[in-house]
Amino acid sequence: MAPRRRLGVSDYVDGVLAGERGVLARAITLVESQRAEDQALARAVIERVLPRAGAAHRIGITGVPGVGKSTFIEALGKHLTGQGLRVAVLAVDPSSARSGGSILGDKTRMQELARDPAAFVRPSPTHGALGGVARNTRETMLLCEAAGHDVVLVETVGVGQSEVVVAQLVDSFLVLMLAGAGDELQGIKRGILELADVLAVNKADGDNLGAARRARAEYAGALRYMTAKTPGWKVPVVTCSGLTGEGVAALWDTLREHRGALERAGAWERQRREQRLHWMWDAVERGLLRRLHEHPAVAARAPELESRVRDGRVSPERAAEELLAAFDRRDAE
Repeated sequence: MAPRRRLGVSDYVDGVLAGERGVLARAITLVESQRAEDQALARAVIERVLPRAGAAHRIGITGVPGVGKSTFIEALGKHLTGQGLRVAVLAVDPSSARSGGSILGDKTRMQELARDPAAFVRPSPTHGALGGVARNTRETMLLCEAAGHDVVLVETVGVGQSEVVVAQLVDSFLVLMLAGAGDELQGIKRGILELADVLAVNKADGDNLGAARRARAEYAGALRYMTAKTPGWKVPVVTCSGLTGEGVAALWDTLREHRGALERAGAWERQRREQRLHWMWDAVERGLLRRLHEHPAVAARAPELESRVRDGRVSPERAAEELLAAFDRRDAE
């Protein structure tokens, strides 16, 4: 088989803007590449498509383990494509902290949606990024928007510290919860409640329906004591079932209402502007850290200092100061 022709910037840009799935997939692979040459090409592509990005409704979806995120996302995605919308699902896939490998099983778990021509499902390895948020998820999201997707769903690996990172990517933050697992409020942290724009009790079907309704009342009571994240918006608590589809349409209506509330309050564009600034400084920090590790003076001192820190002969703080001093001295020369 002949190797695929290497695409140039214009090839990527034209293909993405035309909504060509194969080119979009290759552009995302380019963004995820760690090679310097690919990174330079990816930046050029992003800059060219940026004016056509930004119109989609970006929705982050998280939930406690076992909540059924993938089943729910497939049900929501199918509802949206049934409404004539184009949907992208960025299912962040947990990379192994030891090997760097990842499961990449989301297309298997969302088979029907992955086959839908109006949907684009992309599992993204995290490469160790905080809490399962892929390092280049934002750039991937921009590419999907430029390709004409109306809604971008960003799935995270679970409830935890990383959800703060997801909140810096999306417009609406949906938290899925379970009922019938003892004290429903025990498994949710105040920080997650503060991030939520909509709370949904999933698996509200069959014998679990009554428990789901009781959990909804408990969560609604807890949310009454939280400060409003968006002026004029009271975080709603709803029930739904990704398995049966019950409540999914109503939940989508609620997410659209949240977007309307943001726009009426003038918070939609303000939030987007703040997010862009956040990711600029995040890129600066990542770039500085990479340059620090690649710095010859730092690389020369690091093995000895690492050994001394492991043995307890020097404090981590002192070792860090020495590495930064080596970095500063070489730059000053």
